[in-house]
Amino acid sequence: MFKEFKEFAMRGNVIDLAVGVVIGAAFGKIVDSLVKDVIMPPLGFLIGKVDFANLFLTLSEGKVPGPYATLDAAQKAGAVTLNFGLFVNTMISFIIVAFAIFLVVKVMNKLKREAPAAPAATPEDVQLLREIRDLLKK
Repeated sequence: MFKEFKEFAMRGNVIDLAVGVVIGAAFGKIVDSLVKDVIMPPLGFLIGKVDFANLFLTLSEGKVPGPYATLDAAQKAGAVTLNFGLFVNTMISFIIVAFAIFLVVKVMNKLKREAPAAPAATPEDVQLLREIRDLLKK
């Protein structure tokens, strides 16, 4: 059983997948930071100094009655909230990741060299004429 597992784990596809998962996780953190730290602050500023992470709707107040200034304060009070601001952040992250993957695939497709087309098969009559020519040369 160990031998079978070793053969499975050492296949190229499994190792490629593992590398892809690790790089994908790191890329996800970069995109999350890009959205949270670079894109959302100016966007929130442009639409009225709004922090999207703190856009929420209180469905039920917690132990400490609201209104709550931040999502963190509402959650600490035990309020039940609908966190649509976090959803907006997640959607923007997804769009950025999807666009980045699109660009990578597009570049890879451009770099991928097409195999040269195989020459067309020589017609039989031409092949026979070549054989006759070669025999006459001898």
